Amino acid sequence: MARRSRKDRRSSETVGGAIPSPYIQRSVPHFDVLDEAQLQQLDQQVDWLIENIGVAFRDDPVALDIWRAAGVTPTGEHGDLIRADAKWIRELVAKSPSQFTQISRNPARNVTIGGNHQVFAPIYGAPFVRDLEKGRRYAAFDDYEKLLKLVYMHPNLHHGGLVICEPTDIPVSKRHLDMVYAQMTLSDKPHLGAITEKSRAQDSVDMVEIMFGADVMEDHVCIMANVNTNSPLLVDRVVSEAIQVYSSRGQAMVVTPFILTGAMGPVSTAASVAQAVAESMMCCAFAQLVRPGAPFVMGNFLSSMSLKSGAPTFGMPEPVLSNYVIGQMARRLGLPLRCGGSLTASKIEDAQAAYESADSMHSTMLAGSNYTLHAAGWLEGGLSTGFEKLIMDADRLGSYQKFLGQGLDLGPDAFARDAYEQVAPGGHFLGSDHTMRNYQTAFYEPKLSDSENVESWEEGGSKDMRKRAFERWNEMLKQYEPPALDAAKKEALTDYVARRKSELPDAWY
Repeated sequence: MARRSRKDRRSSETVGGAIPSPYIQRSVPHFDVLDEAQLQQLDQQVDWLIENIGVAFRDDPVALDIWRAAGVTPTGEHGDLIRADAKWIRELVAKSPSQFTQISRNPARNVTIGGNHQVFAPIYGAPFVRDLEKGRRYAAFDDYEKLLKLVYMHPNLHHGGLVICEPTDIPVSKRHLDMVYAQMTLSDKPHLGAITEKSRAQDSVDMVEIMFGADVMEDHVCIMANVNTNSPLLVDRVVSEAIQVYSSRGQAMVVTPFILTGAMGPVSTAASVAQAVAESMMCCAFAQLVRPGAPFVMGNFLSSMSLKSGAPTFGMPEPVLSNYVIGQMARRLGLPLRCGGSLTASKIEDAQAAYESADSMHSTMLAGSNYTLHAAGWLEGGLSTGFEKLIMDADRLGSYQKFLGQGLDLGPDAFARDAYEQVAPGGHFLGSDHTMRNYQTAFYEPKLSDSENVESWEEGGSKDMRKRAFERWNEMLKQYEPPALDAAKKEALTDYVARRKSELPDAWY
């Protein structure tokens, strides 16, 4: 009979149930790369863009009326270009809270966004999925449900996101209903709402109102929404209408300029960083015109690209640097920050995926990202959600969580004086009382990494990490149990989804 490895013998290892920490309370400082004079140079560029170049709010007459009511006259070829006094824009931005709490139907899973808090969420928006058994394929709702269950069960993912993959077997006009319903019933973690069209955003808000009630929504953030500007310097109707729907109800908006330097922004990192900040500030100011004090998260997805092929590149020095800089700019503005996470252009979980994801995530972590989307599961430049990648990334997040959340323990027991008194010079500490008191929590032990000797590894089937991750997520799904949900609320949500689906056409756009 093959010997059981140390991991097999650890009876305390679980894949769900307990909630060790609903988010990270950071105990180590941020990594700042710019001094005050350099930050002022960036501020000047941001203000120049706001006042002299402007940001267009396109195809949304209501948004333009909101700006006009605030005293701003749209100009430009299309009559939708908003140029404004930068000092006034900064005053509007200052109305947005520096941190807020998004509540969950399970209060133990409430998350605080902003300040010294960090929240990890899975990949968002991939139309394909990939796993070791079935390979790459268009995502279906069955894939979505499986991924959501894994996100719910993994303790290192604090937030459900929303579009963990695109369920392409459901019409676009209706799939948001299925995804939001699944988030509310298969998981009890906080999540995002739909944004692709105004009525879909409204459906998300209405479903949240069923779950929490209008009175609770008035005073609490119950849902967030994540949307990208159409860089450079363009806010289209999808973005402005989403802001109106969510901000008008006091719910949080995450607005992320999606900039590939050299395409949607200049090739120079400083210019693209300033552009991203200017776009975010204009959207935040607009949210404050909709509802003063509306929660807003400044997003950053600034990446490099191959100027030979036009393909996005990840984990490169330029986007890594931009994470650090935008982190400083967000703290300067008093806004929570969203960054991307474990990003890679690799198609499978290989060495390229590992080092690109690690470099991207490490800078995201040190930059102080308060809400990290794409923290797990990202493959192929975001086109694919990898089942194994989700588990591998989430396992790695535990290491970041311990580093960020615990820092260096300097308590009385940390100096182990009794151990020095017990162990003679040249001896060892393995059997000391101090070691026995602390061995279970002294070191972070990843669930997937293999540190056995080669003989044990060979006896276990010579499995690489992809194989171990494949087995782990399949085992997790076998152990999944849905969180309890009030029957009346579930029935009301079910009825709402059925009614809305009966009212909507099967549209694929």
